[in-house]
Amino acid sequence: MKKILVAACLGLTVLSARAQQKFADLGLFRLENGQSVQHCRVGYRTFGHLNTDRSNAVLIPTWFGGTSEQKSSLANPGGLADSTRFFVIVVDALGNGVSSSPSNSPAQANGAFPVISVRDMVNSQYELVTRHLKLSHLYAVMGISMGGMQSFQWAVSYPTFMDKVVPIIGTPRQSVYDKLFWNAQLNTLERGNYSAEAMKTAGALHELNLWTPAAHVDKRKTDEYAGYITDTEKRYAEIQPYDWACQLRAMLAQDVAPGETLEAAAKKVKAKMMIVVATQDHMVNPAAATQFANAIGAPLVELTGPCGHMATSCESAKLAAFVRSFLL
Repeated sequence: MKKILVAACLGLTVLSARAQQKFADLGLFRLENGQSVQHCRVGYRTFGHLNTDRSNAVLIPTWFGGTSEQKSSLANPGGLADSTRFFVIVVDALGNGVSSSPSNSPAQANGAFPVISVRDMVNSQYELVTRHLKLSHLYAVMGISMGGMQSFQWAVSYPTFMDKVVPIIGTPRQSVYDKLFWNAQLNTLERGNYSAEAMKTAGALHELNLWTPAAHVDKRKTDEYAGYITDTEKRYAEIQPYDWACQLRAMLAQDVAPGETLEAAAKKVKAKMMIVVATQDHMVNPAAATQFANAIGAPLVELTGPCGHMATSCESAKLAAFVRSFLL
């Protein structure tokens, strides 16, 4: 029994070491708008092992405001990207406070940080994978929310680089509804001079649309509101407003193929895709993702429950079953 416990502890130690925060230094990173991120760094964590022919790598970009540490659970044994089967690369998207961001840039701090796009995020991840990890191909790219937006961009920008793509509650193109919602948060921060108070208000707006109205009512009684909003504001006050605004601007401009129809963009895709939407999503409208799935003839998984953007949690068993089957 002691030998088993020691072996298990050693295994956990090795897993922890592989999951430590790492960085790839990209140097001067050119953006699609002609500007550059100086001393650009991309954070990431890896889980599992590459197989002998290096064909089992799965890349997972982070969601809006998320970090690779928060997304690590997706690589758990039995998770959506099971690290006992795949070599999982969880990447911190630019602007998230870990990779190069307004809050950590030594030369372009806060308001001096350039405007980045979702395409820039993906291009930086491509450099990480090819230049630093020395991979010439990925088995799959999969992401949730803003990670799903990045997944769509991967499918269009690097169509032959991976075998499969799974955008989950993301979109290939922002709808008018999405732009109204993201811009309300951005305007709050800009007009509030990026203060902690402005961040609290932007956070409350964000929380409002994470769930459907029905889910909010079902989750909490009216007399619990005071405690709930106090806790929410405290949590969002700890977020760096310039980082939040940086990724908001990226999403506001997000479009996998500007000037083209989604049908034309879909024709560029070579990888197999499975697209997941939440039909009651109040944060990322599912219409464009549904249109893209129809255009490419990809399987469309609809999460239909009342949890809205949080359907990935409320319907996690359904989601996991479809994703695992698709990644076989």
